[in-house]
Amino acid sequence: MTRTPRLWPGRHRGSLAVRLAIASALFGLVVAAGAMLVGVWTLLNQLDERAAVQVQGRRELLVHVLASLPSLAAVPESQSRFDELFFGHDDLHLALVERRSDRLLLTSSEVATHSLTALGHAAAEADIVHSWITPDNVRFSGLHGTALVGDGGEVEFFLSVDRRHDAALLAGFVKSTLLALPLLLLLVALGAGLVARMGLAPLRRLNKVAASIGTRSLNQRLTVDGLPAELADVALEFNRMLQRIDDGYRQLQDFAGDLAHEMRTPVATLVGRTQVALSHGRSADELREVLEGNGDELERLARLISDMLFLAQADHETVKIQPEPVDLAAESQRVAEYIGVVAEEKNVALQVQGSAPAIAADRLLVQRAITNLLSNAVRHASAGSRVEVALEAGADAVTLSVANRGETIAPEHLDRIFERFWRGDTGRARREGGTGLGLAIVRSIMKAHGGSIRVQSGAGRTTFTLKFPRARAAAARS
Repeated sequence: MTRTPRLWPGRHRGSLAVRLAIASALFGLVVAAGAMLVGVWTLLNQLDERAAVQVQGRRELLVHVLASLPSLAAVPESQSRFDELFFGHDDLHLALVERRSDRLLLTSSEVATHSLTALGHAAAEADIVHSWITPDNVRFSGLHGTALVGDGGEVEFFLSVDRRHDAALLAGFVKSTLLALPLLLLLVALGAGLVARMGLAPLRRLNKVAASIGTRSLNQRLTVDGLPAELADVALEFNRMLQRIDDGYRQLQDFAGDLAHEMRTPVATLVGRTQVALSHGRSADELREVLEGNGDELERLARLISDMLFLAQADHETVKIQPEPVDLAAESQRVAEYIGVVAEEKNVALQVQGSAPAIAADRLLVQRAITNLLSNAVRHASAGSRVEVALEAGADAVTLSVANRGETIAPEHLDRIFERFWRGDTGRARREGGTGLGLAIVRSIMKAHGGSIRVQSGAGRTTFTLKFPRARAAAARS
């Protein structure tokens, strides 16, 4: 079972500006989180590089001081010189060990003693800065290496730097970033909402204009000046839609008026004749004459209703086509014989010439199209002239043309000749039983068959040409 879409909205899904603001905030959150991670990674690398530079610089000074000492015995006695070396650098720690006996010669702090294990021979390569974290979660960086004193004694040094200040700096950066992030996201959301609201202002204007359009104001159009490219396209398409609705509404009004006008005449005739017949006693012959006249008017109404139903089906593409091989020459000859009596009364000759391969089409609809064209040609042909039906097979189509001699159709009327209820000579068409729907029906039949119809008129000669696609001829042969 197919559900019919709701024409009236029930619950709104929220403002587009609010949704854009929320989406922008979420996107900003992702971007800010990514930026924070990149910032933390960059800052951590910079702090590592700074610690490495600091340790390498003190290492060079330490090697110089050790080279100035005369022997290993002078190392413990030179505590003051080493204290001066690390003055102002409380985060640096030093331990010196005799290389040959692994005897501890000097330490600057208890932390330096712990560095012996972290920077031992098995744990790290010499003269390369390494980082580690102590059991109490304190980060250190350092290196170890060897140096010579004056008498050639070899000293192994362990130099480390406490990274607590770097950790505090990194934690402060993360904390400040996290504290500023909500405010930043709020500003982004407010800014995005404001920008979206300003950007949607033309859309609200379009909505206001669209809401004011009714059946009495279909001639209004949206102004595209100053609109963004996306909304300008929407406005142009909306204007085209309004134009189509306006044209359809006007055609519907004209059609309703024409239909009422066409039906009014036979209905008024029926009512008048019936009232006159009932006004006083009538003989059987007089009543028969009234009934025969009423029958003619009823047949006219029936044809009118049948034609309107066919056109309505054609408009909605519900005309059922039952294709079969159709010989256009044979059908044209059959229709010409059918309306030959009417043509003789007007002293008009009918001639069918040419041949064409059979096409796959609905026989009854093709007969109806040819009948309408021949009837129209005979009706407007000059007395003593000839109506010619010509068939021709082209490379891509099969054509059937109906030509007659008579009054030339004015150029301004050629575009309207296929409109419903349009007639060049209204009084003459009514006298001869025309309803103004014949050519409209022919056009609908050709459209249903994938073909076309065109008209040419000039120098007293008018020609209607039906064009059937050549593919239908191939389908008929198969």
